[in-house]
Amino acid sequence: MGDLFAALALAIVIEGLLYAAFPEQMKRMIAQVLTMPSPQLRLAALGMAGAGLVLLALVRW
Repeated sequence: MGDLFAALALAIVIEGLLYAAFPEQMKRMIAQVLTMPSPQLRLAALGMAGAGLVLLALVRW
């Protein structure tokens, strides 16, 4: 359970750093995401989740 909370905290830190370093680009990205159709957004999110699982498996192996 500690690993889960550490991973969530790290994700929040990375997201915060991205918004701090690239605020205008992040605003543009959010605007693009809002215009994406739901099925395309869902597919992109599932692809990123899958890529994260593969990376996690490689790191933990």
